Amino acid sequence: MRPSSRLLAQAAAASNNGLRPALALLPPIPLYRRLFRAHRKHLPSEMRLLGDEYIKAEFRAHRETENPAHIIGFLTEWQLYAQKIEGDAWKGEKLDPAKIEKMSDQQMGQLYELMQAIRKRHEEGGSEE
Repeated sequence: MRPSSRLLAQAAAASNNGLRPALALLPPIPLYRRLFRAHRKHLPSEMRLLGDEYIKAEFRAHRETENPAHIIGFLTEWQLYAQKIEGDAWKGEKLDPAKIEKMSDQQMGQLYELMQAIRKRHEEGGSEE
């Protein structure tokens, strides 16, 4: 993922369909740093470890992406995630049904596994949240 500032600006302008205002996107490296900072400041240690590993894996997996639409979508979602973590808006929030509809079978499987792990931990009395 090696977008130039010009490429990011062009893709953001092209993807703005009037449904929501354009989001000033951070370039990948500052966003990556912001995500780790948000985890460090706003998450308990166990959630932070899981989240940090996930961020690393996702950014590595998308490192070679060259499609501007995919880059914009990727950066936009991670930036929205950072804003939620920083504002504690994520606690108790339900998943957006539109996003669930767009998930692949593999993503649904991962989500199910995560749900099972959370339930198991909660049953064992591991966490209050």
